[in-house]
Amino acid sequence: MVLLWDFYEIRSTGAALHGVKLRGRLRKFTIENDISCLMENASDEENVVRFAVPAESDAREVIRFVRTLISDVSVTESLKDVPNPVLSKLNVNNMDRYEIS
Repeated sequence: MVLLWDFYEIRSTGAALHGVKLRGRLRKFTIENDISCLMENASDEENVVRFAVPAESDAREVIRFVRTLISDVSVTESLKDVPNPVLSKLNVNNMDRYEIS
């Protein structure tokens, strides 16, 4: 059985999100709170961090935590029900791009 994941994007106009250990803080928080979560800096967009939680999971606790770290943060859901996700570049999750031959 393949797990499906829902994607969220963290953005800020005033605070740096890369190079500030945001992913490490998220990782520690989710581990300590027993939340399954993947996180990665976006490589296709500036100053964006993506995280994913298993589909049908409630991401509100993670979003609340992010908002305690960064005052002007925006967190939005970007993709739903993605199998075996790649977080760094959203377009690679489009299965129509690939063939098995």
